[in-house]
Order: sequence, then structure tokens, then C-alpha cells
Amino acid sequence: MAIPIVYNLRSMRARWVSAIVAVLGIAGTVGVFIAMLSLARGFRATLVNSGSPENALIRRAGASSELDGSIGLDQVKVIQDAPGIAREDGRPLISPEVVVIAAFPLITTGTDANVQVRGVSLETLKVRPNIRMVQGRFFQPGLTELVIGKNVASTYSDLEMGKPAKFGGGTWNVVGVFDAGGSAFDSEIWADSRVVNQVYKRPDELFQSATVRLTSPAAYNQLKDSLSTDPRLTVEMDREIEYYARQSQVLTTLITVLGSLVAVIMGIGAVIGALNTMYSAVAERSREIATMRAIGFAGSSIALSFVFEAVLIALIGGVVGCIFVLPLNGFTTGTMNMQTFSHLAFAFKVTPPLLAIGIAFALLMGIIGGVPPAVRAARRPIAVALREL
Repeated sequence: MAIPIVYNLRSMRARWVSAIVAVLGIAGTVGVFIAMLSLARGFRATLVNSGSPENALIRRAGASSELDGSIGLDQVKVIQDAPGIAREDGRPLISPEVVVIAAFPLITTGTDANVQVRGVSLETLKVRPNIRMVQGRFFQPGLTELVIGKNVASTYSDLEMGKPAKFGGGTWNVVGVFDAGGSAFDSEIWADSRVVNQVYKRPDELFQSATVRLTSPAAYNQLKDSLSTDPRLTVEMDREIEYYARQSQVLTTLITVLGSLVAVIMGIGAVIGALNTMYSAVAERSREIATMRAIGFAGSSIALSFVFEAVLIALIGGVVGCIFVLPLNGFTTGTMNMQTFSHLAFAFKVTPPLLAIGIAFALLMGIIGGVPPAVRAARRPIAVALREL
């Protein structure tokens, strides 16, 4: 015979102070857990969104990233004639690019943070058609002009539309702001690659990578086979989306591991709180338990009743924790990208799957905190408890 659910609800109402303490402990744990996971998810999404399945990124063989890559103009000319590269008006859609780092003060703290400066060609807007100008215009080739990502404009104090910016030994004019759809490019500065090389006193015909637009995602293998078998080239190629996904792995894993450790530590505290609450309930309701056993309720029914009560408290705590963390969704923060050594702005990404994980974590804490007291309640001798009546 099952114990009515209303009995547990009345019990929670009678002991509302201890129930609220347990709910808040679980809510805090779930909130921190989801916040850390959403931080990692947002960082990864920002980098993954930088890549397109229709683009391929080519760099020097053995280079781990664009920063330590090197591709000469002679190699770029060989690459642009390879099969699988999209063309417009007969021109191959390829953007040879240069990547350097410059330091600018943050608006929030005034301390310097690294910004990735990307030297590109005009073809980059065709290679990456999702880029759109939201203020001003794109830079003119051959001039010391630059355009900045929307996150750059809101993050750094010395980078404003229409004002000069000094870095690399040159003075640049900020002529536009672009929107890259929430990708890592929103945290970059773009300028003419040849001008960047001149200002930084680098060889004019040397680049660090080349990004190409494919005729279709299926053309990737055709292009890769062509480049890998050409004796004039010593390059390696990745799908752009896979390259940026790899860049996110180190920090994403670090955030996830640290977040999980914090959640486990807080979870232990929340479970201890739930155990105290439920053990207290067992002690206070020993006479009720004995009476129910005497009138025919089985020990298993009493155990399930206590587990249900603990799980219900945990479920409420999980829901409250999810509600607390929802305002973080879309909140922009920033950190250093360990692969590029530059500051990257990204947004917390609280998704339904993360909320489901948080609820499941809460229920797990409820079960762990509810089973031992439930077993104790079910095994309590009837005769001993009845003597207390």
C-alpha cells in the first residue's frame, strides 16, 4: 500500500525552514554547475561559429596555428589554381592572411589586453559572406585603414569608430565596424595584409595562412588531395570549422573540469544538507512512521515516501537554480584564447540540454541525500517507536 503524496507535501510544509535550506543549497550548486558549463559552451560556440563548412584553412605543414604558419606568395598562386576552389568572375575566392598581436587598454580595467590583428584581402568578404558592416565602410587597399569587430568596439578604450589608433609603429584610421555573427572574428581587427606586413616590417610576399571558399563542402577532399600531392607545396589543410573547434578544446576542457570540481564540492555540501534535513525528518516523525507501520504500510512504502520527498526537494532546488542562471544567457565576458594569446569576447550559452543536465544533477543529489534516511526510517523497529507514543 503506497503512502499518499499529500502526506509528503504536508510534511514539507510543516518543516519549511529546513526544506528551504536544502532547496537553496541544491539551487546554488546547480546554478554554479550550469554557469560553468554554459561558459565553456559559449567559448566553444564562439570559436566553432568562426568556421564555415564551405571554407578550408591552409597553413604551413607542421604549424599548430596561424601564428606560427608561413605561406609565400608563390605558394598562394599555386593554391589558387587548384581544383575545388570557388570562383567569381573568374577570380578564385582565396584570402591570404597575416596574423599579429597588438595590445590595447580594456574599457573596464584600463589594463592592456592582446587583440588579434588579421591582415586580409578584399576577397575575404566573399570567402566569409556572413561578415557584414554595421558602421562605416570596409578598408581601402594600400591605406593604413582598419575595421574592427563589434566586440572590439565595446571592449577597448583606444579603438573607436572615426578615431586614429596607434600600434605596430604606425597610425591607423578606424573606418568601420563589422558584425561576424557572434564568432571569434568579432574580437579581431582587420586591415590590408600587405599594409600590415609593411608596418610590422615583414616581407611583403609572406603570409601565415590562406582561407579558401570551396565550390561545396564535398570539394574539400578533392582540394586536399591536390595540395598534398603537389611537390611545389609544403602545406596542410583543415576544414575551417574543424580548425577553430580544435582551438577551443584546451580552454573548454579546463573550464569544464574546474566547473565540475566546484560543482562536486558544492554538491557534497548540498547532499550533506539534504541528509541532515531528511534524518531530522525521520527523527521527528518516528511516531508517525511507527503508526503507519502498525496500520499496515510496508517498510518499502515508507522508504519510497522519504526518497520521494528528498527528490521533490531536489527537483525544486534544481528548478530554482536553473531560473537563477537563465539571466546569464547571452551575457558577454572575455578571456585569453590560449591558442592565439589574444583576448576573446564570448557570451554565456545557457541551452535546454544544459538545463536538463542541471535538473538531472539535482535529482542525483536528492537521491543520494534521501536514500540513507529512507532506509533508516524503513528499518526502525515498530515496538521501539510505539513506546514513544
